Amino acid sequence: MRRLLLAALAVLAAAGGAFVVGMRRKSPVLQDLIRQFSKHYVTPMVLPNAGGAGDGNAVVHHRGRTSGREYATPVTPMPVEGGFLVALPYTARVDWARNVLAAGGATVDFDGASHEVTDPAVVRYADIAHLLSPSSRLVAKVFALEEFLRLRTHP
Repeated sequence: MRRLLLAALAVLAAAGGAFVVGMRRKSPVLQDLIRQFSKHYVTPMVLPNAGGAGDGNAVVHHRGRTSGREYATPVTPMPVEGGFLVALPYTARVDWARNVLAAGGATVDFDGASHEVTDPAVVRYADIAHLLSPSSRLVAKVFALEEFLRLRTHP
């Protein structure tokens, strides 16, 4: 039984290591697998409670660039003075970020309140690292997060 447990732990450690390395290297295959997993499994679980008071997740409400359809995408924003920062682990090529950039804004439901956000911009980690908490900086370093979406709250 002990050998089986050790083997299972070794497999989990190897999978975790491969995940971190794949994310750091921006492996298109791994990123596509994670995006699909997130879209089909994580989003349906997170979305119903995202944006509520005390929940660390938020919902970005945005309109499709070509379809005009309304979308709701869960994200984990970092509140900063004057708005939010959202890590872009897959770079800004994800549809929700492209939609927000094209529209010039969106609505973000976070911590029980709705926020109109404007002036979205992709910013580099080096330019905003000083705004992040120590734990957020650690995550950014471990996963080699280089891009964030800056969203300014509308006054």
